[in-house]
Amino acid sequence: MIIKNVKVFTEEKKFQDGEIAIADGVFVQEGKTSDAPDCEIDGEGCYAIPGLIDLHFHGCKGYDFCDGTKEAIEEIAKYEASIGVTAICPATMTLPVDELAGILAVAASYKKKAGQENPLGADLIGVNMEGPFISVEKKGAQDEHNIISCDEEVCRKFLDASEGLVKFVGIAPERNENALEFISRMKDKVNISLAHTNADYDTAKAAFDAGAVHAVHLYNAMPAFTHRAPGVVGAVSDSPHVNAELICDGIHIHPSVVRAAFKMMGGDRMILISDSMRATGMPDGRYTLGGLDVDVVGNYAALSSNGALAGSATNLMDCMRTAVKTMGIPLETAVACASANPAKALGVYDMYGSITPGKKGDVVLLDKDLNLKMVIKDGIVIG
Repeated sequence: MIIKNVKVFTEEKKFQDGEIAIADGVFVQEGKTSDAPDCEIDGEGCYAIPGLIDLHFHGCKGYDFCDGTKEAIEEIAKYEASIGVTAICPATMTLPVDELAGILAVAASYKKKAGQENPLGADLIGVNMEGPFISVEKKGAQDEHNIISCDEEVCRKFLDASEGLVKFVGIAPERNENALEFISRMKDKVNISLAHTNADYDTAKAAFDAGAVHAVHLYNAMPAFTHRAPGVVGAVSDSPHVNAELICDGIHIHPSVVRAAFKMMGGDRMILISDSMRATGMPDGRYTLGGLDVDVVGNYAALSSNGALAGSATNLMDCMRTAVKTMGIPLETAVACASANPAKALGVYDMYGSITPGKKGDVVLLDKDLNLKMVIKDGIVIG
């Protein structure tokens, strides 16, 4: 396959006029395809970007990852690929330990046959465990009845059940006096993130110094960033090895705060996520998240019980557009934060996240207004 007349997004985070060659499902150097390529596409001057990677979302099209069925994962993967998200790392909710282990086992089983049974769906490349080791004070839309302190034995149970799929485990370090020991013992087995935490600056900074490397949806479900109490946000800023998720749906974070985060921490550490729930891609109405009722109107998803934000109803491609078109983030930066940065955080940059020879042939074409024109996965046009 040859895709001609496109503005190719490079590893240097720049757009360069050129063409893209794909053979046997992977990107190859120009001229390395056969003399008569099986497919030639005129990109009509579109932006050509890597397939996006959402490393924190819950569901879409009426399904949730925590439904715990292969059907749910399959339908989620199909939808995500159709809108240009070609690799996914869904997030769990705070549920009973055995239920979570079962969900992870289903995901591991799905992944073994996904290439044959769902080849045009987004690749399942990880799981992001948002719960259950979180705080009651910042539980958000999580069910506090299932919250527990971080526990090494339970964490190992999750890792074993997922057969290596779990890439992030979130904790609230202030909940457990042994949190730093937990981090130091588990950091070489899985990425430790701070999630739904009420930690102050010193506690959060100590967790990052101990080896935590990730912050779940920065600004949301954590203490406010103020001039005398900078909290988790300040600790992230002072920890150069830590990546931070941002929900740029226009609901969760004010555009000025998004711009401030990029200025404070730099684009290399920012990861755009959707945090989407099962209502994404569906009509307004009442849905569930982690067993709790959620009312959705437009892009706004809130718990029916108390109005607290409950994930988003926006996919990652739309979040990326919002970051560029209404928040003032340069397109080149936003694309990297939705492709290369999550790939690096997940440890899969060798195969995903850039249009580079040898990597999976996942590419998305966007017109000058960032409208989706084509999705190509593994060298096959799927939409």
